[in-house]
Amino acid sequence: MRLNVEGVPVRAETINHQAPVAKPRALVKPPPPAFPLRLQVFLAHAGVASRRASEALMLAGRVTVNGLTVTKPGIKVQKDDKVCLDGILVMTEQKFHYLALNKPPGYLCSSRDPQGRPLAMELLPGTITERLYNVGRLDYLSSGLVFFTNDGDFTAYISHPGSGIEKEYLVESTVPIPDKAIEEYLAGLTIDGEQYRAARINRLGRKSLNIVLTEGKNREIRKVFSHFHLHASLLRRIRIGNVELGNLPEGQSRSLSAKETSSLMRMGK
Repeated sequence: MRLNVEGVPVRAETINHQAPVAKPRALVKPPPPAFPLRLQVFLAHAGVASRRASEALMLAGRVTVNGLTVTKPGIKVQKDDKVCLDGILVMTEQKFHYLALNKPPGYLCSSRDPQGRPLAMELLPGTITERLYNVGRLDYLSSGLVFFTNDGDFTAYISHPGSGIEKEYLVESTVPIPDKAIEEYLAGLTIDGEQYRAARINRLGRKSLNIVLTEGKNREIRKVFSHFHLHASLLRRIRIGNVELGNLPEGQSRSLSAKETSSLMRMGK
């Protein structure tokens, strides 16, 4: 049951303020592409990132082909070319993995960190030889559900804001949360030129909320809290689409079932 800020049941449409956005095309896994491949296509098929994100990696000078840094996305590679990201060899994948991790606070969702902080990917099973990447992020201090995969198309599809896939969070504040903050977040507000809007918010207590987003932006909840002079003492993602964190122990991971992955892929249709 959905509640308003006073705890009174309301109809779903009265608190769903998300503006319609273009939906991504339904994900249909294609057969492995034939070489030669454009470099960004190769990186996506290798599970590094979506094609667009792969282009950004190239522009940042992080990709090399046969030892040479490549910054232009038009180059094509052959099957025997040596493609590296940050000096680590990248290979097209023969087997795809889809994992759910309960990330503890104090771990970074990144493939590297110049400061040497612990990486969430280091918590994944050592038995998986393929290189996995996080689907979306949780910031360093946040915890909860994060997907990891080596399927670049899956990553792009799940991360697309038009997919409408819900992300649910449990948030606790160090001080009571005013009703005004909830009302403005539901209606939509602009902070430093960026618009933020929650799909649903349920008050759990004077200092705790359940927040559902369908287009979560970088550090969105923390920025909204800071806007209202609030500090989140706990921020945990407890659900992505049909996949719940459940009783998965902190720091542990599990494989997504075929039913879970297929359901996620259908959500944007």
